[in-house]
Amino acid sequence: MELLEIEIKAYCEDGTAAETRIMELGGVFIEARREEDIYFNHPCRDFRITDEALRLRGVGGSTVLTYKGPKLGGRSKTRVEQEADIPDRAAVKAILTSLGFVESGRVAKERKLYHLHDVEICLDRVEGLGLFIELEKKDTDREKVEAVLFSLAEELGLTRFERRSYLELILDAAPL
Repeated sequence: MELLEIEIKAYCEDGTAAETRIMELGGVFIEARREEDIYFNHPCRDFRITDEALRLRGVGGSTVLTYKGPKLGGRSKTRVEQEADIPDRAAVKAILTSLGFVESGRVAKERKLYHLHDVEICLDRVEGLGLFIELEKKDTDREKVEAVLFSLAEELGLTRFERRSYLELILDAAPL
């Protein structure tokens, strides 16, 4: 079975309180970084309809190309995810646009990354959207991991969850 990215996302009202609680539970701060994502839409199918994503993510001088398959299940944002490090972001962007891919949106965020046991916790301040917490783990057993993530979310006091991606939230908020 393929490895899945199993993730839940919640709105965060108080980042300082969330960071304190993460540390109280034994979380380890890893790094703070800025991420800038460019999303592309396929020339022959609409990723908003197929619920897929193709993204170039810039972090410092590094770039990662990511494909995300449609969401699986109903509680979490679980997807098959494939990633590759890209040495030349501009060249890959040019290749994609030459093949007919169209830029469909951008997401910029300040991310603080923590690890708690085997869960990645991201405290994200997303431009135009606000503050969120993502809890993520890669595994093959979606239901087992969902239970772990939602239990941890309860310990963190998270109650308002969101299955849409940051790009979906930005596009949904954009005027027509």
